[in-house]
Amino acid sequence: MAQQVYTLLVQVGRTEGDGLPKDATGAGLLIYASGKDEAEAVRETVAILKQAEMAPLDVTGYGTLEEREADGQEIGDEDRALMARALEENAVIVAQMQPFFEGENLADEDED
Repeated sequence: MAQQVYTLLVQVGRTEGDGLPKDATGAGLLIYASGKDEAEAVRETVAILKQAEMAPLDVTGYGTLEEREADGQEIGDEDRALMARALEENAVIVAQMQPFFEGENLADEDED
């Protein structure tokens, strides 16, 4: 099976040396990761984040570019370029990082 790029949302907690703002309680990372399947992309992502002294707590998969487009999501040129780079380099690329602070809850952002 050929490599594909998967979109992952990873929640990380705090560890010493993680590079997050001093008063952050953790962060959400939007990641594009290559793999033969989503499980491999998740394993590689978790391993790399641990090497970077981060503490992955939860990973949510959003599928491949084709799957996301089939769901009606619009994917911008910048994100497409990052996905292409992840595939080309067989890499894990952090596209966005959102630190969380005391009193914030990721679930609150998902409610309509």
